[in-house]
Amino acid sequence: MNFVAIDFETASYSRKSACSVGMVKYQNGKKVDSFYSLIRPPTLYIRPDFTAIHGLTVEDVKDAPTFAELWHDHICPFFGDLPVAAHNANFDVGVLLATLEWHGIRSPDLLYFCSLQLARRAWPSLRSHALNNLAKEFNIEYKAHNALDDAETCGKIILKAVERFKSSTLQELLKAANSKMMMIKGANIRKTLSHDEINQLLVAIGAEPIDGDISIGEKDNQGENRR
Repeated sequence: MNFVAIDFETASYSRKSACSVGMVKYQNGKKVDSFYSLIRPPTLYIRPDFTAIHGLTVEDVKDAPTFAELWHDHICPFFGDLPVAAHNANFDVGVLLATLEWHGIRSPDLLYFCSLQLARRAWPSLRSHALNNLAKEFNIEYKAHNALDDAETCGKIILKAVERFKSSTLQELLKAANSKMMMIKGANIRKTLSHDEINQLLVAIGAEPIDGDISIGEKDNQGENRR
């Protein structure tokens, strides 16, 4: 059971405004590595209502590395060739794509799946499948909206689903949950795709267009908060 769980926090409604990232690597169903960093967003501003959610301020991120620096030195190498998971993956993958586009960075071929979707299939009777509610259900202690804690909790929920479906591989898990692995084909986004084409790609995976009117606690298509 090998994958990387990831979470982004953002500075504003813009998908390209990532201000922190957390990643946890799981191999053979065990946590083997983790990474966390603050990110200096393209515009050095964090909305006060977003600070109220994740606690990050301009003072925290003003000297942080840019996404481009983190991508080449840390994020992309951390992914390797493993699939990526996130809780409401459309949000975090949307942030990743929008931020890559902003910096003109080639996106890798990327496989990803969604722990929110898995949780809905694994425990359909729960009233909420938001990450904080799942953590309470399974007695997982974590700090909500801390990117590293969110990523690790996402990974723990996936492993709980593995137990629930008695799966031995990721493929078996997704099949048992009637879920699917999704794929993004790599492209040098800025050089080969127009802004409209990028937005079409984001919409195709269920994400909002870049600079769309979205919120950090946006609702998915079934009306449930991202976390």
